[in-house]
Amino acid sequence: MKKGLVSIIMPSYNSEKYISKSIDSILKQKYTQWELLIIDDCSTDNTRIVVNEYLDKYKNIKYIILEKNSGPSVARNKGIELSEGEYIAFLDSDDLWKENKLTTQVKLMEINDWALSFSEYEEIDDRGNFLNIKIKIPSNPIGYYRYLLSTPIGCLTAMYSVKKLGKVYFPNLRNREDTGLWLKILKKELAYPILQSLAYYRIRNNSITANKIKLIKYHWKLYFKIEKLGYIKSIFFILSIIFVKVFKLKEEKLKNGGTVRWKKFFI
Repeated sequence: MKKGLVSIIMPSYNSEKYISKSIDSILKQKYTQWELLIIDDCSTDNTRIVVNEYLDKYKNIKYIILEKNSGPSVARNKGIELSEGEYIAFLDSDDLWKENKLTTQVKLMEINDWALSFSEYEEIDDRGNFLNIKIKIPSNPIGYYRYLLSTPIGCLTAMYSVKKLGKVYFPNLRNREDTGLWLKILKKELAYPILQSLAYYRIRNNSITANKIKLIKYHWKLYFKIEKLGYIKSIFFILSIIFVKVFKLKEEKLKNGGTVRWKKFFI
């Protein structure tokens, strides 16, 4: 483990259209003590060609291709296994960071001795256009059961301390694997919010998160089979998430002639 080093884990599958922008957002970071581990889940497009353009220029970017297509949790876990940093952060190959993301987060985690932190973020569309949607988060630290109510941690904003936790790995799920990781950590530590937007999450029409029925199924598998919460608790927390993410969406104000929507998590 190298002190102060942030290991950035980036799973990738057929990401040639977006991955250069994601990598560029890391290169623009004011905090320069980082390594980027790109784990390619057997892409069939030109992702390898795009990434190879960076490898000769930047020695702190590493590119690993899995032997077979295994899903994002396996890809992320491979990155964690190979990481050398004191901190581990995550950025998918179509999302973006603001240039002060690492500086802000590492400073707060060092000063306050946090094990896990996360921040607000904003949404962009498939073409990178701003959707005027900001994801707000609870203002107080959250624990295990509080997290189950609304799952407010965005993977692209989260960072955990290897020094305090060791290497913590994702459960083997095709979706909601990040929720499973945070639940592992929250059984031992609190997650601390950073009340400013540090990243951009890309909304893609073909993403699995666009299928709400599948999302419910993945939540059920995680809560009932992996977390073993039982029928009643599993149903209760899934209904809570549905309520928060559907009915708590509210119009706050108009900005530049357009509607600004704040997705308010259960606060």
